[in-house]
Amino acid sequence: MVDITHKNNTLRTATAQAIVKVGHLDTIEAIISKRIPKGDVFEMAKTAGLFAVKRTSDMIPDCHPLPIEYTAIDYTINNLEIVIQITIKTIYKTGVEVEAMHGASVVALTMYDMLKPVDKNVEIQNIKLLRKKGGKSSYKDDGTPYKAAVIVCSDSISAGKKEDRAGKAIIAKLENCDVTVTAYTIIPDEIAQIQEQTKSLKALGNDLIIFTGGTGLSPRDVTPEALTPLLDRKIPGIEEAIRKYGQDRMPYAMLSRSIAGVIDKTLVLALPGSTNGARESMEAIFPAVLHVFKILKGAQH
Repeated sequence: MVDITHKNNTLRTATAQAIVKVGHLDTIEAIISKRIPKGDVFEMAKTAGLFAVKRTSDMIPDCHPLPIEYTAIDYTINNLEIVIQITIKTIYKTGVEVEAMHGASVVALTMYDMLKPVDKNVEIQNIKLLRKKGGKSSYKDDGTPYKAAVIVCSDSISAGKKEDRAGKAIIAKLENCDVTVTAYTIIPDEIAQIQEQTKSLKALGNDLIIFTGGTGLSPRDVTPEALTPLLDRKIPGIEEAIRKYGQDRMPYAMLSRSIAGVIDKTLVLALPGSTNGARESMEAIFPAVLHVFKILKGAQH
């Protein structure tokens, strides 16, 4: 199965349909009046659909087992057609579109099985996904061309004793989110240089300024102390999202002092200096964090 451990839980919904077409109106009337020999077609098919939705991962090899938290199965009759529509909801890391289509398929097959003794012209048609919501594509930005600067704060890397990987991981995620990286700088973890870089990069019109490193508990880790006086306002929700995501994967994440805030309309982030810490922090908040710029824009009016 595809690795989804890096994804966030979000509310996922999907709606799928299938159409059962019968051969004559007598069949429709028999369904409505519950005169089909095998029983109540709508209720039996609905029950089968509910079982199918919950057991999708048993049938489809690459589907992950997931919590199904809501399923609605509705029927609409249009002349000789019975339109089946299934809506599913979950709060999880992956979507439920296959579960919705699997459920719709089994509802249709159950109806076919129950109707074939009385109607030899029953057909199943148009099994398809109608809509889905809640995945990565639902939280992508509208295509606004944002610019970002990445600064690595490390005495050892700036001295050439180590190679930077955390900054490069941040850049890879930014580029994946269509954010243009205008600057990539490595500096010592010193308050004066951090503040100077922040002011100059903001003056150059960067929308994001992302620091990595200097957020630990060592006396040498001063990135939060350098940035906090410059921020107009901190954004605790971003900080909490970063720590929660990290804590779910590594118990030591609680020791990080990552911060997030704004200077005017520029978002400033200070992320851990380890490669995994930086990568996981970016996964935790991107691309959804780009919505902050719409909020900031609205706050100006």
